[in-house]
Amino acid sequence: MSERLTKSAARNIFFGGTIFFFVIFVALVAQSVSYARQNGAVPSESVARGKRIWERHACFDCHTLFGEGARFAPELGKVWLRYGGAEDPDGARERLKDWIKSQPTRVEGRHQMPHFNLTEQNLDDLVDFFRYTSTINTQNWPPKGRG
Repeated sequence: MSERLTKSAARNIFFGGTIFFFVIFVALVAQSVSYARQNGAVPSESVARGKRIWERHACFDCHTLFGEGARFAPELGKVWLRYGGAEDPDGARERLKDWIKSQPTRVEGRHQMPHFNLTEQNLDDLVDFFRYTSTINTQNWPPKGRG
């Protein structure tokens, strides 16, 4: 038996490994899609509009969502729950909207969120997006309690 790896053997290892890991990748994607469908991960139209507002105003330039984004401002993955959404959904909605409308606070020495001139519909959609993100099972990610 030869001590060297032949060209055809290397090719077979490469293609075999590629096919093997492609099959694993497809299986993991299928499992993720199945998990998402079983756990009600289909967002409503207002949630989708809220996500577009989040993206259009580049909120991730300052905030994080599930640990992704900048770190100048608070993590917003579970902001709905921090504002009392589990106990008082209507009150939490109004508190979040009021907080967004009151920015910037003009407090010296603090980072200030700009005022985006959002309409009531935009605010409702953004709050629906925050409510939706609070229901996602992130398996305790990010690890900080504020998330």
